Amino acid sequence: MSEQDIVARLRAAGCVFAEDEARLLIGSAPDPERLAEMVAERVRGVPLEHVVGWAEFCGIRIAIGPGVFVPRHRTELLVRLAATAIQDGRALVDLACGSGAIAAAVADRVPGLSVHAADIEPAAVEVARRNLAPIGGHVYAGDLFDALPESLRGRVDVLVANVPYVPSGAVGLLPPEARDYEPRRALDGGADGLDVLRRVAAGAPGWLRPGGTLLSEIGVDQIDPAKAALSSAGLAPDVVSDDDLDATVILGRR
Repeated sequence: MSEQDIVARLRAAGCVFAEDEARLLIGSAPDPERLAEMVAERVRGVPLEHVVGWAEFCGIRIAIGPGVFVPRHRTELLVRLAATAIQDGRALVDLACGSGAIAAAVADRVPGLSVHAADIEPAAVEVARRNLAPIGGHVYAGDLFDALPESLRGRVDVLVANVPYVPSGAVGLLPPEARDYEPRRALDGGADGLDVLRRVAAGAPGWLRPGGTLLSEIGVDQIDPAKAALSSAGLAPDVVSDDDLDATVILGRR
């Protein structure tokens, strides 16, 4: 199968960046048989990152597997803010970590961190361990704080929690690549999209050190209720937005 043939098939399937995707598929396939399978998967609508097994995020390559949330470009704002808030040798926790992309990217910018991550999805835990093992990161399986070792209580400098924030009624409006191939639990944030963030905010003060910071991505229309959730938990909220990335992050300082 030639590159021209692959581009034509991808274009017919609606892939906007068919030329770029064709080159990635060709470069990632170990043999012609697997290349044909990968092209067929992409034509069916499987996310490109699931097909090739990796995603580029914040300048580093992150392993991705089937059924694992794919890190979004806009989440670079969360990484940037977390890296600014933490110092060498301090403890970073990435809750609802998915592939562990955020923890890996922060650690890439701030060497020497004690890195911990947790997710409820078994597939995500497996992939996160692959991504964080090279930096000595620890990955735990479980629901939010329930997964963390007690030794971290009161010692966390920065807690990143890129929890789902899409309202339940809007999940069906997401692109098929997300709603059909990523875990619903990684997308659905409840009636107003903030159910999981409220749980994280309520538990965060018990795990953050004095002066520690919680960071989470939210929608721009969720700023007021998100700030209220953090304030109710005793955290001092602030919001940072980046129009270029179309990203909004809420921070809560203990």
